[in-house]
Amino acid sequence: MKNGPDIARVAALIGDPARANILTALMAGKALTATELASEAGVTAQTASTHLKRLLDGGLLRLRGQGRHRYYSLSGPDVAATLESLLGLAAGHGHLRTRTGPKDANLREARVCYNHLAGTRGVQMYRSMIHRGFLTEIDEQVKLTDRGRAFITDFGIDLSTPSRSKAPLCLGCLDWSARETHLAGRLGRAMFAHMENRDWIKRVSGSRHVQFSVSGREMFEQQFPV
Repeated sequence: MKNGPDIARVAALIGDPARANILTALMAGKALTATELASEAGVTAQTASTHLKRLLDGGLLRLRGQGRHRYYSLSGPDVAATLESLLGLAAGHGHLRTRTGPKDANLREARVCYNHLAGTRGVQMYRSMIHRGFLTEIDEQVKLTDRGRAFITDFGIDLSTPSRSKAPLCLGCLDWSARETHLAGRLGRAMFAHMENRDWIKRVSGSRHVQFSVSGREMFEQQFPV
């Protein structure tokens, strides 16, 4: 057998329905307890514990303790990007679960993907920044231009502070519902957090859906015109 990355092992970890539900629940970027993840996966606490151990051993999750509580989160943005791509692949080949009603439309419009903006609004923001010369995309490498740095500074984000994160500043993430790119990386997370702080958007409890305020929608359209 040829040597190389063990794709089959990672695929087997993600492929189990309960583990897939656990991973998807963590794509909002919020750390959850084992009890909460058992509920998301629709399994018992004991079964969830077994799944969580396998995901930890496989490097897809990380465990953080705070007092007597233990919280699980995705191990990094690369895991979230992989899951988002797999969701797109599943949707494109007819393997997407049927979720009718307004909730589905809301998720398609705006949702959180590992603490950056996804959905139609996320794609709009990325596309606008590309067209206005704030971002460049060459061979799938996304970079912030000098014009983009000036825009981001005016937007209210300070890029001069050194970051301890090893994540790239800009990263293109394939949006599973729009099948186009939205902005991830440190900049994507910083922009999402800044819009939250300015009350443009708020997370909907118990969902990945992100809701825009009336004024937030107006400001978003001004800042990121199609």
